Amino acid sequence: MKRFIVTIMAVLIITATLAAQEITGLQIIENVYNRPTGQDQEGDLTMSLINSRGDERVREIKQFLKDFGDMEKKIMFFKSPADVRNTSFMNWSYDSEEKDDDQWIYLPALKKVKRISSDSKSDYFMGSDFTYDDLGDRHPSSDTHKLLREETIDGENCYVVESIPKEEEYMYSKTITWIIKDKWIGKKKEFYDEDEDLLKTLTVKEVEKIKDYFVITYSEMHNTQKDHKTKMVLKNVSIDSGISDNKFTERMMKRGM
Repeated sequence: MKRFIVTIMAVLIITATLAAQEITGLQIIENVYNRPTGQDQEGDLTMSLINSRGDERVREIKQFLKDFGDMEKKIMFFKSPADVRNTSFMNWSYDSEEKDDDQWIYLPALKKVKRISSDSKSDYFMGSDFTYDDLGDRHPSSDTHKLLREETIDGENCYVVESIPKEEEYMYSKTITWIIKDKWIGKKKEFYDEDEDLLKTLTVKEVEKIKDYFVITYSEMHNTQKDHKTKMVLKNVSIDSGISDNKFTERMMKRGM
């Protein structure tokens, strides 16, 4: 669900133009950021948390996303198990490079919507291997990007791009992303900690084409330092179904789906 203003035709034109010249790391990341994914999207998300002993905790989530032109909104409602049921999370990502994502979480035990502060963006989300910041939509201008090389992974031709944050105190010292050339989707992404040691790796296992849009339906984040994994499986995906603007409010977070 990136910026709907960029049409499929525009991306095809950009792709053809860049193919005739040397592409830069920034241009590659911008193509990923601007990849069309529809006006709105909803689906059933299964989040599986797996520790080093192989013990697994499964969480069922209903997810909604919508493009509002100058921003994208996402809301997630936890359906099970009982200890997280009725918890909800909302993220607003802005086109403007000067605005950080706004995020909120609703904890039913407190009956209160809490805004996620910038200092808390490095915290891990609901026991998973994704930080709150990972769930947002990082603007390409936030990092310095360098095309390192080209590689093939699982039969997919990829650009390999190193991204170094411009913000000195950012939680990652750098990331390295393998981006599928003809889909502008990250196939693999490595996250490095403040000491420049590998912290975790995100791997996209499955991508489906739905209504002419490429949708990530199965991904896995592996924290190599803790030997902990989070699997995300998206099913029953519906695109351009006409989700109401009112779905993405603090009132809806408290009310539920």
